[in-house]
Amino acid sequence: MTSGNNGANTPPEDDDPFGYLYADGQANGAQPPSGGGGYGYPGSVNRVRAVGQRQYGQPAPAPASAPQGPIPQQQGAYGQPNAHYAAPETFPGGAPTTQQTAYSGGSGSGAGRGRGPNTKGLLIGAIAVVAAVVIGISVAMLGGDDDKGDKTDDAGSTPTQSQESTAPSPSNSNSQAAEENLPTIDAKALALGGSAATASEVKGAQADGGVYVTGFNQVGSSVTWSMNGIPKKGKYTVFVGYSVPGKDQNATLTVNGTPASTPVDLKNWAGGPEGDYEKGWTKTYNWIQLNKGTNTIKVSCEQGNQCDALIDQMWLVKGWVE
Repeated sequence: MTSGNNGANTPPEDDDPFGYLYADGQANGAQPPSGGGGYGYPGSVNRVRAVGQRQYGQPAPAPASAPQGPIPQQQGAYGQPNAHYAAPETFPGGAPTTQQTAYSGGSGSGAGRGRGPNTKGLLIGAIAVVAAVVIGISVAMLGGDDDKGDKTDDAGSTPTQSQESTAPSPSNSNSQAAEENLPTIDAKALALGGSAATASEVKGAQADGGVYVTGFNQVGSSVTWSMNGIPKKGKYTVFVGYSVPGKDQNATLTVNGTPASTPVDLKNWAGGPEGDYEKGWTKTYNWIQLNKGTNTIKVSCEQGNQCDALIDQMWLVKGWVE
C-alpha cells in the first residue's frame, strides 16, 4: 500500500479528503470534490448518520456504494426539535439532572434565599466588649486613687481645711471617734502654750467637768495634742470644739511640725450674739494626714490670726468627712 490508500477494504471515512493536494494522492486518483461527490477518491461516499446512530467499538462496515435518494437532514428548522437528537439523560444509565437553588444575597426569609452576615450580633458583641473595658478602667482608676492617697500620706504632707462656707454637721462626730477606737482629748489634757489656761466659768463646754481653754487670744498661745495608737497611715479628720463671742475667729493648724495651708475656721456657726460665749459653742474640722502610731496636732494663735475663742475638746474621725 502507498500513502493515501489503505486498501480496498478501508472505509471511505479513512480516505484523506485532501489527498488531491498531494502527488501520491493524485497518483491514486484523488480529485477535488464536486457537488454531491465524495471525498475526492474514486468510490468514496458521504455517509450521513443521525446523532446517536453510530455504535462505537463495533467493526467498521464494509464500503458500499453511495446511498440512493436525498441525504437526510441532520438538523430541523431553527427552533424546532431534532428527531435525531436525544438528551444524554434519556439514555439508559444516563445521569439524572439536578437543580440548584441560586443564592440570593438579599434580606428576608423563604425558600431559595440566602442569609447575610449577622451584623446585629457583631454590633452587640462589640458594645459589650467596650462596656467591659470602660468598667474595668473605672474600677482601676478608683482603686488607683486610694492607693495613691495612701502612698502620699507622709508626715510632711500639708493638711487641708474642709469647712469654709457651711456649718459643721450636727452629727455626733465625737461618738463616731469612740466607735472607731480613735483618740479623743479634753481641754484639761491638752499641752498649753503662751497665755493659754484652763477655766470652767462659761457654761456649755462639752469636756469633762465643763473645763475649757481660755486666754487663747494672744499671739503665741497654743494647745498641743500628742497622740498614740493611730492604726494606719492615711486620711483623717480632726474636729475642734470651741466657742466664739458672736463673731468669726481663726487659728493656725500644725500637723507633725508642718503648718497647714488653711487655718482652723472658728466661725460663729451657733449664731450667738456678740460677747456671749455661752451661746457660741459649736465645732469645726480640718482634713489632715497622719502617720501610723504617734502624731502631734497643734492649734495656735499666730500673727494674722483672730483668736478670741474658747477650746474644750479635740477628736479624730477616720477618713475625710464632714
